[in-house]
Amino acid sequence: MTPVIVLTTVGTTFDVQPLALQLVEQGVAACVNVIPQIHSVYRWKGKIENDSEQLLLIKTVEERLPDLRATLFAMHPYEVPEFVVIQIDDLSEAYRSWLLSAV
Repeated sequence: MTPVIVLTTVGTTFDVQPLALQLVEQGVAACVNVIPQIHSVYRWKGKIENDSEQLLLIKTVEERLPDLRATLFAMHPYEVPEFVVIQIDDLSEAYRSWLLSAV
């Protein structure tokens, strides 16, 4: 199995706890880190937006991505959810072993 990190953002008023719990309980994520306050500048429907958001870092494996994507998109509040997959170049053996055992 190949460990990866998935990034997604949600608004600051969105309660991420049910989403994070569902991903871990379902076994599609080993861990979900929530960074509660980031600032995003982006173009949406022809307009420049400046928003505060929460960033979720979701630790998983490539093999679980289809199920993770389905759950995330079903529960995500945005019309177009961010779903960015980052390959991991280096990982301690102990952390890798734990991650693989958790998904």
